[in-house]
Amino acid sequence: MNSIQIAFQIVLMFFVLVSLHEFGHLYFAKRAGILVREFAIGFGPKIFSYKRGETRYTLRLLPIGGFARMAGEDPEILQVATGQTVGVRLKDGQVTELHTDRFERLPNLLVGEIEDFDLEDGLFLVLSIDGESHRFPVYPKADIISQGKETQIAPKDRQFGSKTVFQRFLTILAGPVMNVLLAFLLFLIYAFSAGVPTNIKLGTIEAGSPAAQADLKKGDVILSVNGEAIGRDGDRLVELIQASPGKPVLLIVNRGGEQLQKEVTPVQMGETIRIGTALGYETRRTQFGEAVTGAWKDMTFMTEQILMSFKKLIVGDFKMDDLAGPVGTVKFTAEIASAGVAPMVRWSALLSLYLAIFNLLPIPALDGSRLVFLIVEALRGKPIDPNRESLVHFIGFAMLMLLMIAVTYNDILRLFQG
Repeated sequence: MNSIQIAFQIVLMFFVLVSLHEFGHLYFAKRAGILVREFAIGFGPKIFSYKRGETRYTLRLLPIGGFARMAGEDPEILQVATGQTVGVRLKDGQVTELHTDRFERLPNLLVGEIEDFDLEDGLFLVLSIDGESHRFPVYPKADIISQGKETQIAPKDRQFGSKTVFQRFLTILAGPVMNVLLAFLLFLIYAFSAGVPTNIKLGTIEAGSPAAQADLKKGDVILSVNGEAIGRDGDRLVELIQASPGKPVLLIVNRGGEQLQKEVTPVQMGETIRIGTALGYETRRTQFGEAVTGAWKDMTFMTEQILMSFKKLIVGDFKMDDLAGPVGTVKFTAEIASAGVAPMVRWSALLSLYLAIFNLLPIPALDGSRLVFLIVEALRGKPIDPNRESLVHFIGFAMLMLLMIAVTYNDILRLFQG
């Protein structure tokens, strides 16, 4: 597989993982009636941007995540003030556009000084025009245009904080859930593509090894060891070989439909007792029920492994080299992609599951922390001060970025050190 194909697979994988996560937030936010201002893949400067409906969709430079920016998550910043001169555009008697500058150049605008306004609850604007006060209703989806940039107003009922705890909980939880569903789907695809192992098949034979001396060939199917049927139990095969250092082991193999007897003597090779061959499997087509069961077992096993790795982080039982940032992840992903489609599918499933579990951790700035705040709000019957919550998330995000920088620096050092 060439470098362009590998790079395309890596970009596609990260795009799908992040996009689906943020789509979960976007979908349930829109179902709840929340105004989603931006749906972004990546952070940093914009590379590509377009607006559809109320939401601006953007692709940003740093492919290390994404976000769905909802009205009311941060305090709404109004770009107008009493006493300010503005230009407004009316449609059916309602203000649909409010220009804070450059309005002298635009036709068909009413220009006046703001005497009073409410763009969240009452939705009205009072302007002094030629010394007379005029009160105008404001369209709930009106735009404030400042320096050429449009910002849709967010009435209270369109803001994140105005929705019920349950609606907000679903909106936040939907991101990780989408990654869990994607992980299961990818594990299911892998189960179908990998097939069901039936017998153990020998892989590459190392030159000069006991396996080569015994005339074992790549593709030989192991039927029995010392009279014990092996089937697909690779662990038992390894156990029997390692239990016989320096002692001949009788193998019955199937080679092209013919059963052959081969006597091989395991020896110490490196740190283990081996015969010098890789092991693989003969497979058959996976049935649907087997695929579902296999995908579920794969996902539960990987979940346990991920939780164990997080436990090591919490108790401090790790070294810096145990962690990988974007550079290390991309490097390892490239190695897996070069091994074929099936390993790449399984690796993508693992990353999707990891993204879901990591985001559910109660770390400030992550979805898990926001869910904790919502649970506390439900228990105490009133929300936590939004400014305090925003400060906690900001500090958490800054700490995560510092950790990301440190891990990425370590990745780059390892890359240059080979």
